[in-house]
Amino acid sequence: MSRITGAVKVGGVVGQPVSHSLSPVIHNAWLEAGGIDGAYVAFAPKDEDGFAALVAAGRAGLIAGVNVTAPFKEQAYRTADQVSAAARLVSSANILAFRDGQVFADSSDGAGVLYALAEQAPALSLNGAHVVMLGAGGASRAGAGALLQAGARLSILNRTRQRAEDLAADLGAGVCVADDDTVLQTADLVINALSVRPQIDLALVPAHAVVMDMTYRPVVTPLLLEAKTRGLTTVDGLAMLIGQAGAGFEAIYGLAPPQMDMRAVLMKHLKETL
Repeated sequence: MSRITGAVKVGGVVGQPVSHSLSPVIHNAWLEAGGIDGAYVAFAPKDEDGFAALVAAGRAGLIAGVNVTAPFKEQAYRTADQVSAAARLVSSANILAFRDGQVFADSSDGAGVLYALAEQAPALSLNGAHVVMLGAGGASRAGAGALLQAGARLSILNRTRQRAEDLAADLGAGVCVADDDTVLQTADLVINALSVRPQIDLALVPAHAVVMDMTYRPVVTPLLLEAKTRGLTTVDGLAMLIGQAGAGFEAIYGLAPPQMDMRAVLMKHLKETL
């Protein structure tokens, strides 16, 4: 069982909105399983000033660390005193740890993508693979760095071409912008980084390709359901969420998360909250 004493370490997830986040379920389950003196809550600052106030509280020693979600990942990166190589690669951070008045930033989104692919599409080799990323927002940016480091080449397909071109320019070599969904014909991996169902023709996707959706509500999204119907290998956003969470837990509490079947915990929670 978890325990709360005067030495409790307080962590949390920060975003807007954040009430839908599964991060408190994940981290508090780990805290309870490990009997760790800690608490993990949700913070929903209304704007950038509110986020800055939360960071100030961290610098003052009131919070041990936070996981960061939209729309604050890039602000989190800019506010840090030290940033990891993973965060620097994508100019955003989903983890802030506060130590002795200093702010340390990291990005585990890319690690989450790799974890999910290894778990649910183990036959896929990213080295030399053609990845089509749907969307050019923060989620695309966060996952792209790890894919490029793994040897993949990336095509970005986005409704607003200029935004895709800006992201491609930031990411550098190995990234191009697609004109339309005919780019799917040569895809080895298709990743939906949009919060909505993308308007693409899955009939164009080769039979060997993998389709991943970063969204985890529902776990089997309409895109993944169609991909399954077509016989394609699918990867869900829940696996990515679990994969990225461990680094945040360790950064906040200074301990590796206890071994447990987190997917079962989350599936039970999702069924109870339907």
